[in-house]
Amino acid sequence: MTNRERFIGVMDCQSVDRVPNHELGVWPQTKRRWADEGLDIHNLHWDWFTGEEYFGMDAREFIPLNYGMLPEFDQEIIERTTEYEIVRHPNGIITKALVAGTVNGARMSMDQYLSFPVREIGDFRELKKRYNAEDLGRYPPQWREIMLPRWRNRGHVLVLGRNGAVLGFYFRAREWMGTENVSLAWYEKPELMHEMMAFVADFTIETSRTLLEAIDTDYVVIHEDMAMKNGPLLSPDLYSMFIFPHMARLVGFLKNNGVRYVMVDSDGDCELLIPLLLEAGADGVWPLERAAGMDPVKLRAKFGKRLRMWGGVDKRVLAQDKKAIDDHLRALAPVVEQGGYIPSVDHLVPPDVPLASFCHYMERKKELLEGAFP
Repeated sequence: MTNRERFIGVMDCQSVDRVPNHELGVWPQTKRRWADEGLDIHNLHWDWFTGEEYFGMDAREFIPLNYGMLPEFDQEIIERTTEYEIVRHPNGIITKALVAGTVNGARMSMDQYLSFPVREIGDFRELKKRYNAEDLGRYPPQWREIMLPRWRNRGHVLVLGRNGAVLGFYFRAREWMGTENVSLAWYEKPELMHEMMAFVADFTIETSRTLLEAIDTDYVVIHEDMAMKNGPLLSPDLYSMFIFPHMARLVGFLKNNGVRYVMVDSDGDCELLIPLLLEAGADGVWPLERAAGMDPVKLRAKFGKRLRMWGGVDKRVLAQDKKAIDDHLRALAPVVEQGGYIPSVDHLVPPDVPLASFCHYMERKKELLEGAFP
């Protein structure tokens, strides 16, 4: 089977020769550790979404449409000391961050968020000028001549948007306003929130339209990150009121224009929102963060095969011994066999995972994907 045939077969819960082998990636600090443990890091590509040959991952191609701001804000270091730096980022957010422990721009702790580009409806209407869906710079140069012929004859999985590019409704609002401000705005500024949610759908549709008129794609991931450990960051009632109609409209457009599956990315426990995601036409969720209780076995028992799932391998277990890793994977075997599930680590691999443990995980996961796990 080709990678694409295999992927579609698993997503449709059909018989396949094996399940696709996908992973997310690692922290830069993990990469540094593994180099110290003997890995030739220059022999890897470190773009695990597109597939890492060294670890036997399968190929995927992400169409690099730009769904972000054009132009972006100018990045600026507002203040820097030996302990911290205050930076305005290209998305307009200003943060304060520790300098210690930073590797290739990745920090060992979360930034402190100081300000966001939107406070009132006037700010948002000004910000919208940076989201012109007809800007030709959103598309790769010469994509019709260079990329389109290859896409039409592909045997690999083709994805609409680079991973992390297609930002969803909650994600956009949080990026524009901040978590606390958004949490209050559903109640205090409903006009602003309704206008934002409608715009997200309109902008995503119009940015995607030209490409989807030319080529079908295998899936898209709508990035939301709308939950924490104890549940979603907005209630099902708020989701139904503000987001659901536009999510249904967006998913309907995508599927009517050749996108085969629509997945939703959310860390944390988003289980309360899954029925609404399915009703809106989405096919599944990932990465199923185990620290938040998102267990593939439990979710399959509750939602059946209607809910496709990716992820669900507890990154914390990879720092334990080989028996713990084996037992953890063995518990996932029934769901893998049923189809509609692609196991992978539930986020980036952290630096407490030794290289030897990760290699053991990948070796045993290969057996799991082939249906040969003892």
